[in-house]
Amino acid sequence: MTTNSEPIYTSRIIKASALIPDTLTLLSEWNTTRSVEDNLAHARHRNIFGKTSRARAEDIVNIFRQRFFTDPAVGLALVAMVKQAAPVQWITPLLYFFSAQNDRTLRDTVVNVLYPRRLAGQTAVSVDLVLGTLAEWVAEGRTTTRWGDCTTVRVAQGLLATLRDFGILEGAANKRLASVYLPVPSFAFIAHWLHGRELSGNRVLHSEEWRLFFLSVQEVERLFMEAHQRHLLHYSAAGSVVRMEFPAAGLEEYAHVLIAQRAD
Repeated sequence: MTTNSEPIYTSRIIKASALIPDTLTLLSEWNTTRSVEDNLAHARHRNIFGKTSRARAEDIVNIFRQRFFTDPAVGLALVAMVKQAAPVQWITPLLYFFSAQNDRTLRDTVVNVLYPRRLAGQTAVSVDLVLGTLAEWVAEGRTTTRWGDCTTVRVAQGLLATLRDFGILEGAANKRLASVYLPVPSFAFIAHWLHGRELSGNRVLHSEEWRLFFLSVQEVERLFMEAHQRHLLHYSAAGSVVRMEFPAAGLEEYAHVLIAQRAD
């Protein structure tokens, strides 16, 4: 069966995984006086990841560019946070969130498969569960290429391993949904990014993207209230009218605000 849906699912997760240590290395080495391409060329030339394979280093650089510098404002804000020693507990959820924004295979696996499972009170996550969804996407023509069985299995395994490394799943052979913790500063940063995209407080509050952290609308609102109390943003709601304001217009500037609040 095929549909008219545009193919959106790629197999890039096979090459990517979470890459948390490599990403932190690259962000810490970033020279803000150089262009994105100059920084990436520098990373390749110096082999800052310490990879024995040049092809592997190239894969990492390409994935890094796609995830965090498709929108340079995101990448530069992350650079600012790493260089100013923001806690890794703040940064890791952001790396996960923006990796999911760049990879619909990763994003939709969580939003459309794992989130409903959490709502149903089920925690076990098997390879077969993910394989079933991937097989449907392939049959519907929603993958950018026609995956064979081997590729489908590798994508499923890559998804589970990546989500484990990001702390969304836990367990080795038998994986299960983890209790996901989203720090308030990380939440506020994501809210700022969503607000710039949605241009509506109500749409931000009800955004499907919070499902990446298994958050209900009520839990999102509680986080907004906590961020408001900590002066990370201004939040008010009256029925369907939801207002939010941030103390900085740009993401990089807002990253500095979040770090300064921590210092206080």
